[in-house]
Amino acid sequence: MTWSSTMSSGYSSLEEDSEEFYFTAKTSFKRSPWKASRGQHEVEKERDPLSYLSKEETKEKIQLYNAAVTDKLKMTLNSNGIYTGFIKVQMELRRPITVRARANVQSHANGNGNNTAFYMPKGSINILHISSTNTVREVIEALLKKFLVADNPAKFALYKRCQKEDQVYMCRLSDREHPLYLRLVAGPNLETLSFVLREHETGDVMWEAFTVPELQNFLRILDKEEEEQLQSLKRRYSSYKEKLEEALSGVHKPG
Repeated sequence: MTWSSTMSSGYSSLEEDSEEFYFTAKTSFKRSPWKASRGQHEVEKERDPLSYLSKEETKEKIQLYNAAVTDKLKMTLNSNGIYTGFIKVQMELRRPITVRARANVQSHANGNGNNTAFYMPKGSINILHISSTNTVREVIEALLKKFLVADNPAKFALYKRCQKEDQVYMCRLSDREHPLYLRLVAGPNLETLSFVLREHETGDVMWEAFTVPELQNFLRILDKEEEEQLQSLKRRYSSYKEKLEEALSGVHKPG
């Protein structure tokens, strides 16, 4: 089964216990003066993600960030020094994901749920509300939870996409990095930095990494697609046959 949608965006929060998933309109981002205002000090800190900002630097950065955003997705600095904000994650999954129906979440937890395999539409975007303490691994787990994905989170990786001098670079983030910190340092411009969820780059598909129910779902998808192709082919040749018979009847019709 394939989702027909080609682009969507969603909002969810790591701070909420609710399973609710809200879809919102896709927001376009324009160029902002953030990149021009970044100095060598900021560039060096971006290169070293372990160099965290002081409280005063964080406050100043957040003020600059909020002044540059165009979609109201601002950051908030708490009194304890932890800040919260939003990140957008683009889904670029090549293989189908195993999803459980919301009504069957409890039965799935008991081992009785029926999973369904879907192809995630390429380019789907999810908006997550996270804190500066949330790690890459927690972001991946939150994304899968909000989409009700039953697959093992270890199968996925979060990448950062950067554009520099008309060149686009992709870099896999380690599980211990903090996406909101990277977002703050880079600014709100998605051309400077954006996040992408992908499967691990392992070359050929490692089918042994999938469970038996997942493999069975893949087979069902292939069977359905094969049947659809066969029916389409039969309809096409049936149409050709009808046209040929009409042409022949016209030729042999007595004048």
